[in-house]
Amino acid sequence: QVQLVESGGGLVQPGGSLRLSCAASGFTLENYAIGWFRRAPGKEREGVSCISNSDYSTYYADSVKGRFTISTDNAKNTVYLQMNSLKPEDTAVYYCAAVLGVVAGLVPREEYEWWGQGTQVTVSS
Repeated sequence: QVQLVESGGGLVQPGGSLRLSCAASGFTLENYAIGWFRRAPGKEREGVSCISNSDYSTYYADSVKGRFTISTDNAKNTVYLQMNSLKPEDTAVYYCAAVLGVVAGLVPREEYEWWGQGTQVTVSS
């Protein structure tokens, strides 16, 4: 059974950091791309970052470039999203998603096959 489970969300002050985890089960990450998305209150779900695990190409939305870093630990079958210099506008529910193959950028959410349930990130003083 394919499953993605996010963790690591929470409440953090502006300028702080969090590391989100996306643990995959039921498949091996090596042949998949994993994307991180977020949905802020009243807004559409937007792509934040993604990684093609076949060649470790990474992509970022302009709004997070230089602050967020996506990475993979194949031994743990887990993808991470390190989020630094967090801003109140980063507040959202963060989701990870998987698609077979290689992505060449932040592909639309409709391209992804499996989704996790999300983890809440709140940036507030």
